[in-house]
Amino acid sequence: AAGEAPLLGIGVSTYVEVTNPLGAGEHGSVEVRPDGTAVVRTGSSAHGQGHHTAFAMIASSQTGIPLDHITVRHGDTDDVVRGGGTGGSKSLQLGGTAVMGAAEVLVDRAREAAADLFEAATGDVVFDVGRATFHVAGTPAKEVGWAEVAAHVADRAADGPPDGLSVLRGDTDLPGATPTFPFGAHVAVVEIDPETGAVDYLRHVACDDAGRILNPTLVEGQVHGGIAQGAAQVLFEHMAYDQAGNPVTVTLGDYLMPSAAELPNFERVVSETETPINPLGAKGIGESGTIGATPALQSAVIDALAYLGVRHLDMPMTPERVWRAIEDAAG
Repeated sequence: AAGEAPLLGIGVSTYVEVTNPLGAGEHGSVEVRPDGTAVVRTGSSAHGQGHHTAFAMIASSQTGIPLDHITVRHGDTDDVVRGGGTGGSKSLQLGGTAVMGAAEVLVDRAREAAADLFEAATGDVVFDVGRATFHVAGTPAKEVGWAEVAAHVADRAADGPPDGLSVLRGDTDLPGATPTFPFGAHVAVVEIDPETGAVDYLRHVACDDAGRILNPTLVEGQVHGGIAQGAAQVLFEHMAYDQAGNPVTVTLGDYLMPSAAELPNFERVVSETETPINPLGAKGIGESGTIGATPALQSAVIDALAYLGVRHLDMPMTPERVWRAIEDAAG
């Protein structure tokens, strides 16, 4: 009847995800140049996840080199010798661990080069990550930075170093890594207009545990994007074809994607359970938002219609589909 009150629905989902399910490996390298800048090379290709920021942060934390002095390279087979690519939400736990390992190798090699500069034993050379400098134990006033050490390596290379070290670089190859298991819970709240079938997406609360969080902003972005994709699957996105099998949803005018106007402000509850599987303590986060959001929102719509006996609707739950379900249930 006209003027009916909206139907309230609440949906809850819980999940355990497997990231890096195939146990893939990865390559990483960190190189410091004579001008003191660093180049990080990774086999984990980036396409919007924030790899450049995350990998630079890891390299900076291990070397003391400022973020704005670090460049991250990927996806160029002339420059990156090998790599496993991106998939399975494994980039930070795998690619990040490879970068961390490469930075540790780099520091060890830099200590050897600094020892040659100081004419001291390698074991006596101390690396001060806070100052990004090297000195001999007991004589901190006499120190050299990354630029001096890298320049020394380059000078030795011109004379043909017996150890074959031509650039100051550390490399790590991870032959394979154990999967990690992020987990979480999502709650979605909707109201449905019984006269039109329109779903008003009111609220979404997500708790996704991805282990140790290196950069909260990047995690927030991944979760928000994942929830938006989950909402798109439940309420909007759909490929349609004519009787000849030709797609008819070929533009963004036909294939509906939600904008910020159709989505609520997502709320996130922070949970960090570090994993012992990798030295970063990190798990994957790339797909968690979608994994949790899709069933939570779908369940919220069904919950609003449950009093009518509705137990299932195919996605996307468009206003027409919801309205027809209400009409069919009413007889």
